[in-house]
Amino acid sequence: MIRVLIVDDEPWNCDILKTFGTWEKLGMVVVGEAEDGDEAFRLVGELAPHIVITDMHMPGADGVELLQALNSQCPDVKIIVVSGYDDFAYAKHAIRYKAVDYLLKPVNPAELNAVLLKCKTDLEVKGAEQQQEATELDYEFFHRLTQYKQLLRLYFNELNRDGVILTCSQVVQELESYGAPSPHMLGRLVQELLSLLKELATDNGLDTSTATGGFPLAQAALSSVEHALEFVSSCYAQELDQLIRQRKYKNKLNLEEVRRYIDSHFAGPITLEQLAKNFFVSKEYMSKVFKQEYGQNVTDYIVERRMEKAREWLANKQISIKAVAEMAGYEDVSYFYRVFKKHFGMAPGEMRKEV
Repeated sequence: MIRVLIVDDEPWNCDILKTFGTWEKLGMVVVGEAEDGDEAFRLVGELAPHIVITDMHMPGADGVELLQALNSQCPDVKIIVVSGYDDFAYAKHAIRYKAVDYLLKPVNPAELNAVLLKCKTDLEVKGAEQQQEATELDYEFFHRLTQYKQLLRLYFNELNRDGVILTCSQVVQELESYGAPSPHMLGRLVQELLSLLKELATDNGLDTSTATGGFPLAQAALSSVEHALEFVSSCYAQELDQLIRQRKYKNKLNLEEVRRYIDSHFAGPITLEQLAKNFFVSKEYMSKVFKQEYGQNVTDYIVERRMEKAREWLANKQISIKAVAEMAGYEDVSYFYRVFKKHFGMAPGEMRKEV
């Protein structure tokens, strides 16, 4: 699976790239996002992406500095520059530091996917030429892994320890069905699962210094499928236990933590009942204190967050209304239209004409 890191200080630009890229079709996955060059270079060390898509004009370390650092220390990483600045100086930097291409905002989906395909081809050719000792995990397995990761995300957010452990076991059983995995293959799988764990820990307000970074990957963990399963399961169990202790044995419900949780998960199947269960309070109590603190009930707050993001995404006419609905958490586009019109007094298409 080809790992991609997106670097842009404007979240909506990241959203657009994630929406337009045909990631699954290309055998790619977006493993992280960064807001400036310094954060991006740190994540390159942690996530080992094959491709970095970066803006040029950012606060702090900009795209030029990032290109210099990558060209010097990570020459195998493919770089795609995306910038709103039609400035020949930026293009010269992109060429000098061997960027694969230089795309102007607003990004054309066809151009983006064409350059991603070029990166994929280059990476595959390079891999064949080097005759890497480890065989890349089969695309079909990674397609299956995506489904398991969705289950892990669901069970972790529901504090379902048994579900998480069972899913970890199912993942390695799936891997075994492809034949005896090499240490390299196991290592790739373990890193994928630990990257997801770090994301889940961050989204749930845990100290990320313990997530993945607190679990040194010893070679013994890769000596067999059983050891890999034991290692990954213990990592997930440790983070879940910490999260449960943090929420269950508190003196008072931290409503700011609840609000941050909603802000991170509003696009998912979040409900008042599930939220109350996750924070070890009754739904009646959750509803009461949330409304006292924020002046609206939980359901209305979730809808408001979804509508705010939907309105923001609609401003970019290159994103289809169907894609906006899905990104905001609505699989039923007709229902999204009804909720949007009730919230704003106009249909999504009408608002798009006004922005």
